Amino acid sequence: MNSIAQLRKNYTLGQLSETEVPHQPLPLFQLWFDQAIKAECPEPNSMTLATADQAGNPSARIVLLKGADENGFTFFTNYESQKGKELAIRPQAALLFHWHELERQVRIKGIVEKVDATESDQYFQSRPPASRIGAWASPQSSAIPNREFLEAAEQRFKSEFGENPPRPEHWGGYRLRPTEIEFWQGRPSRLHDRIHYQLKGDRWEISRLAP
Repeated sequence: MNSIAQLRKNYTLGQLSETEVPHQPLPLFQLWFDQAIKAECPEPNSMTLATADQAGNPSARIVLLKGADENGFTFFTNYESQKGKELAIRPQAALLFHWHELERQVRIKGIVEKVDATESDQYFQSRPPASRIGAWASPQSSAIPNREFLEAAEQRFKSEFGENPPRPEHWGGYRLRPTEIEFWQGRPSRLHDRIHYQLKGDRWEISRLAP
């Protein structure tokens, strides 16, 4: 079996120059995201969300991006989950997109806030009925006795709500308003291109970072 230390790849698919990128990061993100869709990257909207507890201990998990515009990056979850509890204590987080097929990453840091109830309601109603029932059935991140506990809860809420369950108050959206965004393009010899945007007041400053 090959050694893990010997696993490596030379990146050759693209390049990125600080003299050619837009003055604001969102257009570049939207371009890269569209290219990830066209390249048929698996779940191009999947992203790592990193949060921290009161003591500063970090945790990370994969969530799905459900909106990206000038207001920020939106995702939805259970407010009583581990990430929800951590965001209530520390409303700062980081996101990471990795599009392996394009040899690209996007790293984002920012402040997180809940979206309003209307936006959460609209997205919740767009979900399949089974997913909406799942939001009721799962006490996310809590210890449960077994799988049967979940299945019994699912049946109970199906009986209660039928095919049109409302949004639980403990479930909804968050929006990360970015203060830093880094675009990473793999390059040969590990001399990768890293273009960093940092928000200074109402203006984005652009710099190149060493790989």
